[in-house]
Amino acid sequence: MRTPNLENLFSIPVKFTDNLAFIDDLSNYQNQTQTNDSFSEKWVNLDNKSSTTAIEDFQKKWLLDLYGFKTEQGLKDFLSDKKIIIDAGCGIGYKSAWLAESAPDAIVFGIDYSEAVYIAAKRYKHVSNLFFLKGDIANLPFKKGVLDFVLCDQVIHHTENPEKTFAHLSSLLSPSGKFACYVYAKKALPRELVDDYFRKATHHLTHEQMWSFSDQLSELGKTLSQLHVKFRCPDIPALGIKGGEYDIQRFIYWNFIKCFWREDWTKQENDACNFDWYSPSNAERYSPEEFRAWATKLNLKIIFFRSEEACHTAIVSK
Repeated sequence: MRTPNLENLFSIPVKFTDNLAFIDDLSNYQNQTQTNDSFSEKWVNLDNKSSTTAIEDFQKKWLLDLYGFKTEQGLKDFLSDKKIIIDAGCGIGYKSAWLAESAPDAIVFGIDYSEAVYIAAKRYKHVSNLFFLKGDIANLPFKKGVLDFVLCDQVIHHTENPEKTFAHLSSLLSPSGKFACYVYAKKALPRELVDDYFRKATHHLTHEQMWSFSDQLSELGKTLSQLHVKFRCPDIPALGIKGGEYDIQRFIYWNFIKCFWREDWTKQENDACNFDWYSPSNAERYSPEEFRAWATKLNLKIIFFRSEEACHTAIVSK
């Protein structure tokens, strides 16, 4: 039985039907509309064609590392005093459900701008403390100061103005609230140039063409991985290429083109990962200094920070 009084959390009337409420559907920005459509296509396609178990297991374990929780108990301990939690950019909702299960006394909201939120609401109807909102995480109708924990994992760089979105989500934190955020890291110059090219090229490719391209990238990644070739690369600072020993697939992946492949994932899951990278128009990348500056400008405390080749993650508070 769903009994919590949700109305007091919002600055405007928000009507839930079962576990789902509709806030907003269309963006005024062309790139944001295209990005939303890309993720709708990704998640609906993947949900229809394949289990997402491998992706979900990997993402849960990675999340524990990315934000310093280390173990599931570490996450539970962190969430133990959090009453209102949002998963900003929830996709098909598995992280939202994990948060709800890890904090059973909290109310958790999964929020997404894409059609994936409908899949999430259907998948997790049985989780009594979990609700979903369809809308823009850059313009949420929560009252300021009501959120005890905001998770925006692998999403904020897909919004029209990521720094502005960061400021908006921060403004909703309670006095003791925490905000965990992930941004893409800038990579070597050749990879950045290819990535930038595709932010524009995707406007002229159909979903079918993008899936075909993603399939080709998966095949390339698989072929390179199966070579089992390692070599030592010199530092090439002018191109942003770091020296060291590389597997040939990882070298091309980090420095030239994303050709993702994991042997323990299904073909559909590998394709979806490549689609996820190249299909959205909005997908900004940042240096550690640029990401830290967002918090500094807002006078937020950085209580955890981590950088790796793929990303930068932080937990901030007021």
